Amino acid sequence: MKTLNAEPSPNVARTDPARTAAPAPRRKVPRNRTVWLIVSALALFAACVLSICIGGQPSSLQEAWHAVFTPTGDVMDVTVRELRWPRTVLGISAGICLGLAGTLVQGHTRNPVADPGLLGINQGAALAIVAATALAGDLPALTQAALAFAGALVASVLVFMIGSAARYGATPVTLVLAGAAVTALCSGLVAGIVLLNDQALDTLRFWQVGSLAGRTGVLELVWPFIAAGVVLALLNIRALNALALGSDAAVSLGISVLRARAVGIGAVTLLAGTAVTLAGPIAFAGLLVPHITRAITGPDYRWLVPLSLFTGATVVLLADTAGRLIARPGELSVAVVLAVVGAPFFVYLARRRRLATL
Repeated sequence: MKTLNAEPSPNVARTDPARTAAPAPRRKVPRNRTVWLIVSALALFAACVLSICIGGQPSSLQEAWHAVFTPTGDVMDVTVRELRWPRTVLGISAGICLGLAGTLVQGHTRNPVADPGLLGINQGAALAIVAATALAGDLPALTQAALAFAGALVASVLVFMIGSAARYGATPVTLVLAGAAVTALCSGLVAGIVLLNDQALDTLRFWQVGSLAGRTGVLELVWPFIAAGVVLALLNIRALNALALGSDAAVSLGISVLRARAVGIGAVTLLAGTAVTLAGPIAFAGLLVPHITRAITGPDYRWLVPLSLFTGATVVLLADTAGRLIARPGELSVAVVLAVVGAPFFVYLARRRRLATL
């Protein structure tokens, strides 16, 4: 007869609750995203002040305030109102476009090293400019801006049409492959035209130096496209959060994948095409900004998209201001400064043990 208090068999391993209990998960410190949003807005304001005050002849805060709000027509007033203030507004607009476009491209392609140029936007703009120059001769700056926007629009629409023609529609893989094909085609055509036309080569060489200088009068033409692109980006937030879980999960959540891709690519087309029109092909801004904002807010696009708007403008303005400081009394292009800063950043990103996936 077995007793209830009998010792367990020696072959049965004894369980120690203290040893076998699963370790308590580490509690993550929640990010106060609202605070970061306020901080990014303040950083943008500080970048604007620096952009207005720093130049070939620096101005104090009092002089800048006087020039903006109570001008009397002296030399510093004219410098701030006619040169630095329009340039600052242009930098804010281009930074907003590049930051949002880079975030949307990386979200839709699920590629952490994607940028708006992946959709052939830069090369499409370049092809339109050099082709028109080869046919019609030297063109005014506003005409070049209009051609750049048209070329960027056509190239991105072509990429989306090719990517959507695949069996499973516009997937991240088909979009990347279509973008690579259109970029290669436009690059080849640009190279062929500039080899046969010296004037087209000079125009391309000037346009490819992305800069905020000498771009007056362009913003007045393209601001409706910026507004439309920002609205589409905000409307695309819910779909991006669902697509981050995969296409099947997005469909189960009631998201139309094709419609979401169309809205996202439409926003990227408007924003990146406008950025190219405003400041030329500024590299690395569309790559840097999404990683900076993602490190602050995490992968939630409800916060990632608004923060990338502020961060993009701040990054472009700071790079432009640094270019004026480094090469005083001349200046370095904002594209050069961003490339010098961005290249080491992506070397670091590539050497990380756990590369961020989207």
